[in-house]
Amino acid sequence: MEYKTTLTTCPYCGCGCNFYLETVDGRIVGTTPAQEAPVNHGRLCVKGWNVHEFVQSPKRLKSPLLRKDGRLVEVSWDEALEFTARRLQEIKEQDGPDAIAFFASAKLTNEENYLLQKMARAAVGTHNIDHCARL
Repeated sequence: MEYKTTLTTCPYCGCGCNFYLETVDGRIVGTTPAQEAPVNHGRLCVKGWNVHEFVQSPKRLKSPLLRKDGRLVEVSWDEALEFTARRLQEIKEQDGPDAIAFFASAKLTNEENYLLQKMARAAVGTHNIDHCARL
């Protein structure tokens, strides 16, 4: 049995709390607050304590899905990204950039949320972006 801890940052909010993900034989089994973390000083909220649970949820999607003939079908990442880019371009051309909106997840890091808003504003040309941290 191989026990390992990996220092990481909580994905739930913008505070940046640190903790160790505990793994046994490569499977995440728990969370331990990082005592030396400058933000959380060894403490975690309930979301941080339970962050490891969603990673291995059997309900978690592991590949992209596209609706084909009325049902969701697993597709490659390339196909999903090409479809998404094409549809966004079609909507932008037909109805303008403000017909598109982005909604960021509380499970993204601050850096990932920044990239999403940058893509919305610079690439798509819309200011329609929001974020919900109420999980």
